[in-house]
Amino acid sequence: MKNAFDLTGKVALVTGAGQGIGLEIARTLANAGADIVVAEYKQATGQAAVEEIKALGRKALLVQVDVGDMASVEAMTDTVYDKFWAVDILVNNAGVAHTATIEETTVDDWHKLMNVNLHGVFYCTQSVGKKMLERGQGSIVNIASMSGLIANDPQPQTPYNVSKAAVIMLTKSVAAEWAKRGVRVNSVSPGYIGTDLVQEVLVNNQAWKERWTSMTPVGHLGEPSDVAHAVWYLASNAAKFATGTNLVVDGGYTIW
Repeated sequence: MKNAFDLTGKVALVTGAGQGIGLEIARTLANAGADIVVAEYKQATGQAAVEEIKALGRKALLVQVDVGDMASVEAMTDTVYDKFWAVDILVNNAGVAHTATIEETTVDDWHKLMNVNLHGVFYCTQSVGKKMLERGQGSIVNIASMSGLIANDPQPQTPYNVSKAAVIMLTKSVAAEWAKRGVRVNSVSPGYIGTDLVQEVLVNNQAWKERWTSMTPVGHLGEPSDVAHAVWYLASNAAKFATGTNLVVDGGYTIW
């Protein structure tokens, strides 16, 4: 029997793949056999990711993109399809955070966050998804968040929470539209993950870390690989009957 998790011969496009969770997703899919398109805003981190993927023995392509700009996303899609005849897996990972009370959040803050976290997922899903529909196959995995299901404590982050709740509903709605057309659409909702960036933030916010871990039943932060393995499952043929799923990977946080 063929290994349902094997991605040999597949092409995976991962946005925000230059660092953190996105980079770990790219590594994981590459180790499973996929060639990787590193869709990244930052040239330097994107190129470093490409070199790492190539060292694993896979093809890798860097495409610089601003996911919050539809013209940039369309140019990305055109470039990718010039280099690879198809994209089998799209992972919409690129995202930004904003911590401030709602009364302190400016209109610009709100729009900048929504433009990346929500509009970027829509733009990429539509642009790459149209190509998938032409082939009648594909798997899209959106990185949402447990923050799309609950309000976090103690940090105030209403815009972020709203954006991720919208990503979850976008996932379900597009999955319903495309289920009979061969394209699966799912999301992963991570809890608190100890990326390098998060660890840097926690150095000066020990009270946050104590609150987060005390509210997480397993008692510690997750690792980027925990999210990447969930993405791998949903992207692979092992999840061929899963669409519209929001897979929560949060150490039990949303149990309470």
